[in-house]
Amino acid sequence: MPKIKTNRAAAKRFRKTGSGKFAFSKSHASHILTKKSPKRKRRLRQAQIVSKNDMAEIRRLLPNG
Repeated sequence: MPKIKTNRAAAKRFRKTGSGKFAFSKSHASHILTKKSPKRKRRLRQAQIVSKNDMAEIRRLLPNG
């Protein structure tokens, strides 16, 4: 039986938290920042947690954590 491979695209986008959930960085935070409000840019810096509905799919893509 071969080893289960990790989806490398997902591995670069998601990381596992201490409680077993998956966190990800929000998009639209890298350039064209002048037209975005300071409040919006602050919120883009925060990591988000994957919703319960998508958790099963992420676990399939990242079987080894």
